Order: sequence, then C-alpha cells, then structure tokens
Amino acid sequence: MKLHEYQAKEVFADAGIPTPDSKLASSVEEVLAAAEDVGYPVAIKAQVHVGGRGKAGGIELAEDEAEARAAAEAIIGMDLKGYHVETVLVEAAVDFVNELYVGVTMDRGEGQPVAMVSTRGGVNIEEVAAEDPEAIAREHVDPAFGMHPYQARKAVYDAGVSREVAGDVASVLATLYDLWDDKDGSDTEINPLMVTREGDVVAADAVMNIDNDALFRHPDLAEMEDEAAEDDLEAKANEYGFDYVRLEGNVGIIGNGAGLVMTTLDLVDHYGGAPANFLDIGGGAKAERVANALDMVFSDENVDAVVFNIFGGITRGDEVAAGINTALEQFEEIPKPVVVRLAGTNAEEGMEILNTDLVQVEGTLEAAVQAAVERAGEVAR
Repeated sequence: MKLHEYQAKEVFADAGIPTPDSKLASSVEEVLAAAEDVGYPVAIKAQVHVGGRGKAGGIELAEDEAEARAAAEAIIGMDLKGYHVETVLVEAAVDFVNELYVGVTMDRGEGQPVAMVSTRGGVNIEEVAAEDPEAIAREHVDPAFGMHPYQARKAVYDAGVSREVAGDVASVLATLYDLWDDKDGSDTEINPLMVTREGDVVAADAVMNIDNDALFRHPDLAEMEDEAAEDDLEAKANEYGFDYVRLEGNVGIIGNGAGLVMTTLDLVDHYGGAPANFLDIGGGAKAERVANALDMVFSDENVDAVVFNIFGGITRGDEVAAGINTALEQFEEIPKPVVVRLAGTNAEEGMEILNTDLVQVEGTLEAAVQAAVERAGEVAR
C-alpha cells in the first residue's frame, strides 16, 4: 500500500523527522486559504501515486496569491499520468542550499535491508543509480540487530555529506530505518532531504510504502488507504481479479504466472523496449479472462503494442487462443498490434485456432518480444 506524500510526512513528523508546514486543499479557494496560513512562498503539490510529478506539471511554486491561484487552477482536476488530481498539498517552500537523498528498502540480492544516502537528491534516484552508482552510499543492515548508529554515520560519511549536517542526516536515516522496520515497510525514502541556509535538514518529500500482507498489524496505516487514488486501469484490474502493475513504457505485457511475466519484462528491456505494465492472468485462464486482459491493456493509452506470452500447464493453449480471438473480433480495427507466443499444453491446437489476420504469431519468446518492441517503435514514430 502506498501512502500519499502528506500521509508519509505525518508518519515521519510523528517520528521526529522535520517536515515543512503544510495543509491539504481540494479547491482553489482552499489552496489560497492554506497558502495564507502557511505563508508565501509555497509549493503546491498534486497528491497522486506517481513519480516525476514536477516534470509532469504536478508541482508548482507560488510567490503570491495570483501565482497560487494559477497553480491551483492548473493542478486540481488535471490528469497526471493517468491519475485524476483531486487533492493538493500546500507546503511552505524551503530555502535550501543542498538536496540529499536518504532511503531504506530491501536488497533482495543480498537478502538484507539496505540504507542509502546520496548528495544527488532532488532527481530520479534510479537514474543516478544507473548513470553513477558510486554516487549512492549503501549500508546493509542485519534485521536481527537493526541499524547501529555507526552504520548510519558510515553511510552519511561515505556519501560525502558535509560535516555540518552529517549528524542530523544520520539521525534522519536511522529514524527512517526504524520506521521501515516497525511499520513493515517495503520502501521508505526522502527525496529530497533539503539542507537549509541555516544548516537544518527538512524532508521536502516523503515516500512510504507498506507491505499489504502486514496491514493487519497496522490498523492506523490501513485506514489511510485511498481507494479513490487508483487509476481506472488499477480499478479494472481489481474488478477482473488480475495481478497488475502499471509502468511507464509502451509495450503491453500479458502472461500467465508472475515469473513468466517478469521474464517478459526483462526481455522487453533487454531488446531496447520499455514495459507498459505487469499483467498476470494466472493459471487456468479461460477465454473470457484472456479477453478481459486484452481489454485492459488496450485501455492503456501509453501502450503501442502488446506481447502475449503463455506457457500452457493448467492454462491450455487452445483456451488462450479462443480468448484472444474473442477479444480481437470485437473490434472493427485492432487498436494495438498484438504479438503472441504460445507453448506447452495444447499450444499447437492454439496456433491453429489463432486468427493470424488479427495477431502476429512467433515461435519463441525472444522472437515475440523483439517483434513487439519493433511494432511499438513503429507506432510511436
């Protein structure tokens, strides 16, 4: 479960992490009243579960009432990467001299949580990790003992944080780890953790994601879940009973089994494409379920091509093929190119059933993924 920024900041503030003064607002007049209470200049920030809000126009700075009104009118009600913005956080702007990153997540390769610090805050940390991994200091933590104070200090020192604020940053990092541990977090991070001209550190953003399976232990956090925050596709996935995650690429992916879908995602990336989603239709999927999956992926405006990867076990290839035909025959014109790979139980029967006027059929997963990436590139151009 993802907390909104304002919710995560409430949790962080209760734990002692400094955060800016702020108020929620859901109308232009409420924004103006909140800005007056907080004091100009303010940041007006869309409260939706997406990254890159600033680049997408979901965060604006306002120096006065006129700018606050214009920002509120632009942000409230906007569509931000598929999410309808209904609420904004009106927050006191921070006069900063530096932006840091601090975060805690699980390093599944090492089988341990990892605390991270970087002096390159305020930008996409995934980009930093890809372009300059040495810019992120990492400290693995034994969950049996928790984070020792020296580990927090070491991570801060290794990152090159200035001595004047190193102690405060280490304290924030230690608190962030405690929250991650106590609240059954999957990710906790502050990006940016701003250093002010006075030498204080302030959490100008906040991310906190909770393991859904642990929510029964945290009824206070469970109450924060915002079902209205789901985009239309996530709501549709819940209705259909699919395991679905929306991503930011343009190659739609459908498969049966989480491992198979993850493999397909990796191959899309390997061949130069960008996955648009994770969609697992599960085992034993019948024709209607397959048709529903295609309906979902076709509904994503970001998708330019679809790769359908099915390995028959419980799921029979002929059932899958019937579902694909059923879904596609509903359209006068196929909205997105579809590439299909079938293997396993009744795969040959499925190949015979597939309407090749509607889909492109490939014999291997690699060939299917390459074809989908190429078709997506052609549509995007």
